[in-house]
Amino acid sequence: MRTENTPSSELSAGYRRLSARRLAVIGALAALVLLTALLSLCVGSSGLSPVDALLALCGGGDPQTRVIVLSLRLPRVLAAVICGGGLAAVGCAMQAVLRNPLADATTLGVSQGAAFGAAFAIIVCGAGGALQALSPYLTTACAFLCALGATFCILLLSRFRRMTPAAMVLSGVAISAMFSGGSALLQYFGDDTEVASVVFWTFGDLGRVSYRELGLIAGVVLLSLLYFGANRWNFNALQSGGATARSLGVETGRVRLLSMAVCALCAATVVSFVGIINFVGLIAPHMVRRFTGGDYRYLLPASVLGGSFLLLLSDIAARLVAAPIVLPIGAITSLVGAPVFLFLICKGGGSRAL
Repeated sequence: MRTENTPSSELSAGYRRLSARRLAVIGALAALVLLTALLSLCVGSSGLSPVDALLALCGGGDPQTRVIVLSLRLPRVLAAVICGGGLAAVGCAMQAVLRNPLADATTLGVSQGAAFGAAFAIIVCGAGGALQALSPYLTTACAFLCALGATFCILLLSRFRRMTPAAMVLSGVAISAMFSGGSALLQYFGDDTEVASVVFWTFGDLGRVSYRELGLIAGVVLLSLLYFGANRWNFNALQSGGATARSLGVETGRVRLLSMAVCALCAATVVSFVGIINFVGLIAPHMVRRFTGGDYRYLLPASVLGGSFLLLLSDIAARLVAAPIVLPIGAITSLVGAPVFLFLICKGGGSRAL
C-alpha cells in the first residue's frame, strides 16, 4: 500500500542528508590532513618524492632518506598534527562554554602566561645558560605552570565574583597584558644572550620536540579530546543560553569550570613544549563551522582536523618562504591569524559576544 511522505519523514530524511554531508566534510578534512602531512615530509632542503617518503616510513629506501624522514621531518609533522589539533579543540571548547567567538588560549592569556614562565626560567633561574644542560625541562616546566596559572586566575575570579562569560574574556585580556608586562620587565634586566633565548622561545618551533615529548603531548591532547567529546551535548545545550541549558539538566557552572580547566591543561602542555603559536585555536573552529554548522558532535572533530591542517600548512610555509632558513612558525600563524581576528571583530562576532 502506497503512502505519501509525512512531514516527520521528510524532516528525518533531511536530517540524515545533513548528517551525511557533515560526515563527508570530516572525511574530506581527514584526507586533506593526510595529504598535507605527506607533502610536509617531502618539503625541505633535501627534496624527496612522495614515494621516497612513503618508503622511508615503511623502513625502506636508502639509509640517508630514512634518517631525514624519521629523525628530522616526521617529528615536525606529528607535532603539527597533534599541537594544531589540540589548540583547535581548546579554542572550540572555549568558544562553546563562554559563548564567545573570540575565545581562545591566546585571548585568555594562556600563551602570554607561558611566555612569562619561559622568561622567568631563562633570566631568573638561568635555564638559558649552563643550567640548561643540567635541567633541560626547567623552561618547559615554568612555562607550563604559568600558563596554567593564567587560566586558573580567571577561574578563581569567575568562581568568587560570579562573572559572566564575556567578563571572563575581558579578564583574560587584562591577565594577558599583565603577563606581557612582566615578560618585558624580565627581559629589561636580562643580558643579550638571555633576551635572545626568550625571544627565540616565544617564536614557536615545532622542531624542538622529540618523540618522547610528543608522546606526552599526545597523551594530554587525547585525554582532553575524550573529555570534550563526552561533553558535546552539554556544549550544544549551552549555545541556547544558561537558563535553557539548566532546564535540560546541564550543570552549567560545573561544565564551564571543568571545561576551562581541561582547556588550560591542554593548551599549557602544547605551548610549554613548542612555544607560542597564536590564533590556530581561534581560526580553525570558524573555518569549519560554515561547513558543519554549530553541532559540536561534528564541529569538534572538524575543528581538530582543521587545526592540524592549518599548522601543517604554516609549517610548510615556514620552511619554503626563505629556504633553506626555517622561519618561526609562530610568526607565520600570527601573520595569518591577526587579519582573520580583525575580520571576525569587524563582521560583528566580537560585538555580539561582548
